[in-house]
Amino acid sequence: MTARTLNKLTAQEVKSRPPGKHSDGGGLWLIKREGGGGQWVLRVTVHGRRREMGLGSMTDVSLKEAREAAERHRSIGRSGVDPIKERQRQKREAAKRLHMLREIAEDAFESRKAELKGDGKAGRWFSPLELHILPKLGKVPVADIDQTDIRDVLAPIWHTKSDTARKALNRLSICMRHAAALGLDVDIQATEKAKALLGKSRHVAENIPAMPWQEVPAFYASLSDGSLTHLALRLLILTGVRSSPLRYFQEKQIDGDIWTIPADSMKGRKEKTQAFRVPLVPEALEIIDQARPLSKDGFLFPSIRKGVISDATMSRLMERRQMTYRPHGFRSSLRDWIAETTDTPHDIAETVLGHSVVGKVVRAYRRTDFLDQRRKLMEKWAKHVTGQNGQVLRLVSDG
Repeated sequence: MTARTLNKLTAQEVKSRPPGKHSDGGGLWLIKREGGGGQWVLRVTVHGRRREMGLGSMTDVSLKEAREAAERHRSIGRSGVDPIKERQRQKREAAKRLHMLREIAEDAFESRKAELKGDGKAGRWFSPLELHILPKLGKVPVADIDQTDIRDVLAPIWHTKSDTARKALNRLSICMRHAAALGLDVDIQATEKAKALLGKSRHVAENIPAMPWQEVPAFYASLSDGSLTHLALRLLILTGVRSSPLRYFQEKQIDGDIWTIPADSMKGRKEKTQAFRVPLVPEALEIIDQARPLSKDGFLFPSIRKGVISDATMSRLMERRQMTYRPHGFRSSLRDWIAETTDTPHDIAETVLGHSVVGKVVRAYRRTDFLDQRRKLMEKWAKHVTGQNGQVLRLVSDG
């Protein structure tokens, strides 16, 4: 195009021209409206078709800017690409980059609820992200997140809270892969690269502090006010179960003196489809009777607001008493008591805690979960816990 066919308008003419269509040359037009205002329009011919594309209003886009934009789009058209479709493509790409990590994390969590215990209501899947990733990266477009961002967020806890940091990194990796599946331009290797930058964790995992079995009776006796927290802790001690199945204990799971924990509530069992039966001794049944009037929505240990009592509620009681022990540690208290005061075979002792076992006793009792033996053992444990000491208990011999 010659200079005569381009840049026909001046900045003053843009303001003074009357309503109508005014050519600046090269397909760039100013369309002025009655009552003021106007629009820049570029007419281009691509593949034999004449197309029109808006370049913005005359109040937002200056004459110089309109000419620069027109030249960019004409250049794209000269290469055989439809400039309108190219602009649409660029807008879609830009939109992809606007997906914030928090939005992706919530969508990833939603898509995985069915795989999680209790549909993830306990919050264990999402909490590592909520606590350690999203406060700093939640408002960052997921496509902009790289290994240095991840390293900087996790570095403060990488060596001091390694298990938490590992879970946070794992959840973030799932989110990045979820974003990629949505078609977003993300680096799905960013978490592995961050792990390499962070290095090997120096943190040594510590066992959950467990109360010595000799001290359990005094603590049990102190749980006497009939509150949900006291009742839950008492039943936790008597049954030796993990806190999660106890917190989600429902009356429909009880049949006589047997509590059947659903398979998806059991942790670490190889037979994922197998539920676990817990014998309920008279003392445990009495506690359940006391909890029934306080139950809500079928749960024996409901929260005041909604859902069920939290793990932290029982832990805080022990913290307020300035104890280093934690509720989960009562499983160790029970296991130590079994080892030190009874001659219970290893496989039965492990089954008490819901652990999967392999050994000659399992081969001999392939179709049993040692319910009768465990009931006898738990009756003895209940006597110890309630301050009724007895003789050393003898169960099935290993021989």
